[in-house]
Order: sequence, then structure tokens, then C-alpha cells
Amino acid sequence: MKTLADFKATLAAATPDNTWTAPLKSLWYDAKGDWHQAHAQVDHLDDPDAARVHAYLHRKEGDSSNAGYWYRKSGQSRPTVSLEEEWEELVLHFLKG
Repeated sequence: MKTLADFKATLAAATPDNTWTAPLKSLWYDAKGDWHQAHAQVDHLDDPDAARVHAYLHRKEGDSSNAGYWYRKSGQSRPTVSLEEEWEELVLHFLKG
């Protein structure tokens, strides 16, 4: 799978692909409207990729302070794009591996 359209097509499934990384699974659950399961995928991880998705999730939640912490931990700046654009950028990043 290499495109955003391919990834979005998987949203019809009941579960994400079990070979995906935790950040990609997290974004899948987020797209399905399950913020808590999305958060659970990355909450226990400490690497920059997981921190980046964790930051996005807290930004989406409206917890700006917590999001800022996770953006800093990921080594990334808080984006100025919409949440939808950030989600798409993250999916594309993780699809490229």
C-alpha cells in the first residue's frame, strides 16, 4: 500500500492490518473515530514517530499543552495546517516507511 486512497480504502475493514506500525494503526483508529484506541496504540511508546502521532492526537483532542509537549518530544514543530491535512501528511509519511 503506497497511497492515501489505498489507506482510506482499508477503513472499511473491522481492524487495521496487523503488520502495520503502531503510529499507522493509531492513525487508522483515529480515522475510524476511535480516539481512545488511537491513543492506546502510541501512549506507551517513546520513539519520535509515536511521539509525533501522540502530539497530533492531543492537538485533535484540544489539549494544546500536552500536544506541545509531544511535538517537542518528537523533534517537530506544531503544524499550522488543519487537523485533516496533518493526518494526511502523517499517513503518507508512515506509508513511505
